[in-house]
Amino acid sequence: MQQRILGRTGRPVSVIGLGTWQLGSDWGEVSEADALAVLDASAEAGVTFFDTADVYGDGRSETIIGTFLAANAGNGFTVATKMGRRVDQVPENYTLDNFRQWLDRSRSNLGVDVIDLVQLHCPPTPVYNDDSVFDALDQLADEGVIKNYGVSVETTEQALAAIARPRVASVQIIVNLFRQKPLDEVLPAADAAGVGIIARVPLASGLLSGRYTAATTFAPTDHRSYNRHGEAFDAGETFSGVDYAVGVAAAQEFTEEVAEFSAEPPFDDIDLTPAKAALAWIIQQPGVTTVIPGARNVEQARSNAAAADVPELGPLFERGVRQLYDLYFRDAVHSRW
Repeated sequence: MQQRILGRTGRPVSVIGLGTWQLGSDWGEVSEADALAVLDASAEAGVTFFDTADVYGDGRSETIIGTFLAANAGNGFTVATKMGRRVDQVPENYTLDNFRQWLDRSRSNLGVDVIDLVQLHCPPTPVYNDDSVFDALDQLADEGVIKNYGVSVETTEQALAAIARPRVASVQIIVNLFRQKPLDEVLPAADAAGVGIIARVPLASGLLSGRYTAATTFAPTDHRSYNRHGEAFDAGETFSGVDYAVGVAAAQEFTEEVAEFSAEPPFDDIDLTPAKAALAWIIQQPGVTTVIPGARNVEQARSNAAAADVPELGPLFERGVRQLYDLYFRDAVHSRW
């Protein structure tokens, strides 16, 4: 699989990574055996970048990745974790002492002495302008506790503030067909600064797979049931913050568009599903380093990785998805995040 340098880390990572929220919690139950099978299948397909967080299953996701790493030592994987959501979301909690405690726990979970990349996990907006926070991260990097640090953000304004920080290596942000605002300023700014972009929620919580209908239901433990309006965390993390019924309608139109493309060369020789097309569109945007779809089973993991092989979608496809965004989502989401 194609590799790109992840911003200021200097490390090559696969253009399709793996998000492992699903392996921890909030998407229904996934057994440890199934989770390890997803990691194995992803690695076999060329994935070298895994994204997790200390709150995914209260450390379960990190621990499962740690088990995988122990069985695959020296294979060149890059693991990014996140910290900061284990406490009340106030700027006062973003301190060096807390960082040390959180990182010690993550290092233990992952079974590593040094963390490749730690990201502040969507912290409160004032944190981005607090020099002491980034001084603390600098100190931890200088001490060898972490190799690099970045941020995971909710808004484009937060992303731009982070990109301006001289040692921020990467920014993780929601980018997909339903959330196109980062293409305006964030991606060009990151590219110019040499900051990596990790695109998350690439399938709008599964909407862009084209498999959901207005009647689809989700498990009570699935955030797609309990966080549709931001009841537990930012609403933008669930279905990209779009109204579910509107998202289903837009996804159906996108599915029809993909079907038309898949009938023409060079796409008629590949199994161009809506999910593959949606992922390929993201990694073909200038400035994106890697995209991190989740997977609950081996088949999803393999299909996601195959998106790296989709040929250039071209200006006609690009025009279609921009029109889709303008029609369904621009007024509703562009000013919010």
